[in-house]
Amino acid sequence: MPYVDGFVVAVPKKKLKAYAKLSKMAGKVWREHGALDYREWVADDVKPGKLTSFPQSVKLKAGETVVFAWITYKSRAQRDRINAKVMADPRFASMDPKTAPFDLKRMIYGGFTSLVKV
Repeated sequence: MPYVDGFVVAVPKKKLKAYAKLSKMAGKVWREHGALDYREWVADDVKPGKLTSFPQSVKLKAGETVVFAWITYKSRAQRDRINAKVMADPRFASMDPKTAPFDLKRMIYGGFTSLVKV
């Protein structure tokens, strides 16, 4: 059964180009290690809610935008194997949180099993 890692991050608009460069590298690393798909999307129609929303989930600040993304795998077992390889890959493991183009502390992520496919 397919498995997906999803994540939401706040990215400063002035660093969006640097973030896209990092994302392309990350996507390449995940795909080389066996992920089926790697996608990232920048907010276009995402408004703050009264109780909850994408902007609120990442404590969006002025001058930032929301990025929503997912990585698709064949299964949770495959995801666990691939993520172990990605975390050990020098291209990814060398990323310094201090110089990352987004705040890693406000990143929301998790793994999801399939519920509905139409």
